[in-house]
Amino acid sequence: MFASSPRLTVTQRCSGIRPLPALLIGLLAFASGGLTTSAQAAPARRPNVVFILCDDLGACDLACYGADLHETPRLDRLAMQGVRFTAGFASSSVCTPTRAAIMTGKHPARLGMTIWAEAAEQPPKPRKPQRLIPPKAEHNLELTETSIATYLHRAGYQTALVGKWHLGDAHHYPETHGFDINIGGTCWGAPQTFFWPYSGVGWFGKEFRYVPHLEGGKSGEHLTDRLTDEALHVIDTAGDRPFFLYLSHHAPHTPIEAKPEDVAYFERKVSDGLHHHYPTYAAMVKEIDDSVGRVTKRLEERGLADNTIVIFTSDNGGFTGHNMATKENCTDNWPLRSGKGSLYEGGVRVPFIVRWPGVVSPQSVSNEPVSTTDLFYTLLAATGAAGDAVLPTDGLDLAPVLKDPQARLDRDALYFHYPHYYETTTPVSSVRTRRWKLLEYYEDGRRELYDLQADPSEERDLAATNPAEVERLTEKLHAWRSEVGARLPTPNPAWQPPVAKKEPK
Repeated sequence: MFASSPRLTVTQRCSGIRPLPALLIGLLAFASGGLTTSAQAAPARRPNVVFILCDDLGACDLACYGADLHETPRLDRLAMQGVRFTAGFASSSVCTPTRAAIMTGKHPARLGMTIWAEAAEQPPKPRKPQRLIPPKAEHNLELTETSIATYLHRAGYQTALVGKWHLGDAHHYPETHGFDINIGGTCWGAPQTFFWPYSGVGWFGKEFRYVPHLEGGKSGEHLTDRLTDEALHVIDTAGDRPFFLYLSHHAPHTPIEAKPEDVAYFERKVSDGLHHHYPTYAAMVKEIDDSVGRVTKRLEERGLADNTIVIFTSDNGGFTGHNMATKENCTDNWPLRSGKGSLYEGGVRVPFIVRWPGVVSPQSVSNEPVSTTDLFYTLLAATGAAGDAVLPTDGLDLAPVLKDPQARLDRDALYFHYPHYYETTTPVSSVRTRRWKLLEYYEDGRRELYDLQADPSEERDLAATNPAEVERLTEKLHAWRSEVGARLPTPNPAWQPPVAKKEPK
């Protein structure tokens, strides 16, 4: 993350005071000669929180972020009602690490959770010997960590996870990390299918996968719709308690599956010249947009919208690999380089929208780099749920830029660490300032430098012509790596350099 200010404490405590019944307020007002100032009104309720997290949604997949095929009118409206960050980042280029960072406020490298959970439990066997052996990664979010849900639960919030969890085995499920309600959260990173009954084998080998607590469905029911149904039920049944709803969609992760009528619509819309041209993926994005519209509408119908913080973002950059069914690419992160797994911008940049009535001015846009890790600190400060607890130091409260989109946060760099192999990268770490970005690859020590202001697509490596900047950023990256205890890959003794082919005579 950007190097943060000194250790943070959240000093606001939860009062535990509930608004007085209207009749009692009226009687008190009559007895005292009437309420004459706003200070005498019932204390404001602590804000509800709706945190909507998507899986593999790219930074350019929404219309308000430049998508051409995709249609997202409800998310565009949400962005107009709050602040849209143009430099929002996931904590990692893959899912589990980002989700762990959101829950704990700690960088994935500090937690030792640097790859998705299944691969941490059983590292994938490479097709051929790799030059490096990736470090051991943690499979479970340890119970010694205090999650944001635990803080909010202790403060009287109803806490609910609806959808993807992916932070360990059954001994580390959401219920063990402060969630009162867990609908659908398991050890798996993706469902077998997006259609009811959401179970079976095939896409992910011989393992039988399922999504629990979604009984009573019917043929044709889509997972994104059903998770939204469950989220609405959480809102409807919260009663007088403030609530924290973590709606963690599996979409648009593979398998790329959408409702036939939505797919047909985008098949008719696809044309030459578009950057996005995958109808089924576009349909999945539409279904996410529909979900957001249903949730925000229910908040409005119940009179909760003005006292609810709504956050929308993704766990990593868009997946540019192939859909397992059609063998077509899933999305295109243009104009950003690469995608999921990579530490180029396409792998870590994500949509990042916050609506907070009374705090965030409508139609705000901020260019300040922010991270999903920051949301831990932001929400604890907004709710006062952490009291005087001493918090980790890997993120910042975003309140300054939420109140003033032109403000700058008190830090100068974001850090990323992916010491594993993926189809888009070899083991790598990076440091990103507002202008510069340095990537250091571990196989050969190669360092790349990009001027993001002049070259946001990272097309021109300036390392050779800016050695002083390379050394400055390398020193910062190594110091950060040491401070968080980042685990590094080691040489593979079984690896042999490829033999150069002899040119024919």
